[in-house]
Amino acid sequence: MALDLQDIPLNAFTLYDYGWSDARHSDFTPYAQRGLIPGRIVIQQRGGYRVITEAGEIDARASGGLMHTAQESERPSAGDWVALEARPGETLALVQAVLPRATAFIRKASGPRGGAQVVAANVDAAFLVASLNADLNARRMERYLAVTYESGARPVIVLTKADLVDDLAAAAEEIEAIAFGAPVLCVSARTGQGLDALATHIAPGQTAVLLGSSGAGKSTLLNALAGEDLMATGEIREDDARGRHTTTHRELVRLASGALILDTPGMRELGLWDAESGVSAAFDDVEALAASCRFADCGHEREPGCAIQAALTEGVLPPERLRAWRKLQSELAYEVRKEDPRAAQENRKLWASRSKASRAWIKQKRGFPDDG
Repeated sequence: MALDLQDIPLNAFTLYDYGWSDARHSDFTPYAQRGLIPGRIVIQQRGGYRVITEAGEIDARASGGLMHTAQESERPSAGDWVALEARPGETLALVQAVLPRATAFIRKASGPRGGAQVVAANVDAAFLVASLNADLNARRMERYLAVTYESGARPVIVLTKADLVDDLAAAAEEIEAIAFGAPVLCVSARTGQGLDALATHIAPGQTAVLLGSSGAGKSTLLNALAGEDLMATGEIREDDARGRHTTTHRELVRLASGALILDTPGMRELGLWDAESGVSAAFDDVEALAASCRFADCGHEREPGCAIQAALTEGVLPPERLRAWRKLQSELAYEVRKEDPRAAQENRKLWASRSKASRAWIKQKRGFPDDG
């Protein structure tokens, strides 16, 4: 059956209901001159996309030219605004271009090839979902915060299954200690606790993405916000408090309130990709201490005048917080060196400089001459 936009059932909504704006209208002008139509990807699957247009929802796939010229991170993803070509006689529309993204949640793709992978595009807020059970992990949340800050979206930490915890304040204390300004909400999809407070963080026409590991309760949370069962949900395993992947694709859902929620599959890994500023924002406390060190290139190990080591001694900075910061910094540095051999050489020079400066300072304090 041939694709004809006139045959598609009309949608009761406009593109503005899905986040379209005057700025995006301006970005689309050159594509309109080519006879293309705008749309937003609401479902992303391996075989293609489901796209919302002014005429309704249509199926689409990326054009061969786009897939050939675009890098992985530039290819269409859930939440993207795209320029579509509806060819007479064909059953699928073709995505010819991706409009500039306002925000992009990017992670390092799993597998030996690596590379950047866009998880969600054009989201205003990231609901970072974790369950208040044995799988609650502050180090994982720090990682999610770093990637969210890098994306340009607002982080909102959502701790689910609040009805199963007697002392919520104590249970959430560790996460609140690393949130540093990001809202931390305890919610229960079963009882409705905290859902109204969560809804205030996403306005009509805005988009929030649900991010978290398997079993965190993302799909259950979406169903609760929607007031109906839109997504399949899974049970938590009793032995390790982890869940199964119940969401197998990325899907953008419009709630009755007019807000948009993008559900994503649970992620076993969240590798950092070009997220230096995001790590700095997520670890603002550690970065501030590092800026106070005696040496600008301090390695924060045993160098004299190290503010970070002083904070550790005084109990101001938890050791696990420092270890997490080091780990993420190491990941970022590794990716840079892997992409740029010269960066690897500069890294070796940096550590040599740090060692030399530290030795010189120690000799000076002990009254030994500096032999250079």
